[in-house]
Amino acid sequence: MTTTVVTNIGRLVTNDPALGDGSPLGIVEDAALVLDGERVVWAGSAAGAPDADVRVDAGGRAVIPGFVDSHSHLVFAGDRTAEFNARMSGQAYAAGGIRTTVAATRAASDADLERNLTRYLDEALRQGTTTFETKSGYGLTTHDEARALRIAAAHTDEVTYLGAHIVSPDFADDPAGYVALVTGEMLDACAPHARWVDVFCEKGAFDGDQARAILTAGMAKGLHPRVHANQLSYGPGVQLAVELDAASADHCTHLTDADVDALANGNTVATLLPGAEFSTRAEWPDARRLLDAGVTVALSTDCNPGSSFTSSVPFCIALAVRDMRMTPDEALWSATAGGAAALRRTDIGRLAPGAYADFALLDAPSHVHLAYRPGVPLVTEVWKRGSRMV
Repeated sequence: MTTTVVTNIGRLVTNDPALGDGSPLGIVEDAALVLDGERVVWAGSAAGAPDADVRVDAGGRAVIPGFVDSHSHLVFAGDRTAEFNARMSGQAYAAGGIRTTVAATRAASDADLERNLTRYLDEALRQGTTTFETKSGYGLTTHDEARALRIAAAHTDEVTYLGAHIVSPDFADDPAGYVALVTGEMLDACAPHARWVDVFCEKGAFDGDQARAILTAGMAKGLHPRVHANQLSYGPGVQLAVELDAASADHCTHLTDADVDALANGNTVATLLPGAEFSTRAEWPDARRLLDAGVTVALSTDCNPGSSFTSSVPFCIALAVRDMRMTPDEALWSATAGGAAALRRTDIGRLAPGAYADFALLDAPSHVHLAYRPGVPLVTEVWKRGSRMV
């Protein structure tokens, strides 16, 4: 394979304390990165970089790991502009708005759904996202959930079965019947296309007992659990996630001390989604409380047409620093290594030997500019698995 050295890096974030300054970000100043095919084989001071076949000059720019967006909903049709407009005019956000997207998604062709998906993937890539997870959940029939997962699986390995997004409108008077469908015929059709099983454990969606039944059924089919937990109210979602060793509990807005203790003492990552709070004018999650308790935190976009229609991880980093009391270092780590932890991956989210060569170059001397200069398109190049993509 061809080897490549990216040199003249002003500041390199490796997320490996052993490679850099000893901080969680593992920062190396005046750095270089050596790639062999898809993988990183060396990282450190430019003065000590080994020779390579190809030399790339970073021009003094900062280099960071590619963002790992571990929570998104990208297989859908239509939008919910009217709902957003109404919410910004004073109406409250509730889970039921999902039904609007369900109707549009069911009516869309496979080609329409894939075209929409790739549009937002390209948008995210341009902003530095090199790994993403995405879910079904806008079909709510066996046919529509399975086709959503097939479409998603053509573009990522991180595919999540979310037949339990809300109770299907077709089962409005029979929620138990819908749970039976989600854990039976629908699961059988969807499991071959997914890695994960998820459930929206919330008032207006699924209660704790229903969520447990859905997750354990998915686990019996070989899927790994993750949970939409404690977004709109206090509830059992976080505790259930930790009990079942879910990879992540996502949202985590309304937490008791017991919830925080459970996360701190378990293996479940708390994935925070500030785009949702921004777009719904809801209460911000208290990231500081979680971090100070020793909880592993991820940051993700929750990109979806209803409650967080952004594909920009840099925007979410700025929100996390400004409104969730994270430091710029913590926010970047959570959007890279934290996202990798939420997907139980060690080959992404860092720039150390053995990891995939997924990284972004910033038109800035430091990663701190992602929060310092919100809304400015600082990502100038994106590399994925050793190839320049942007």
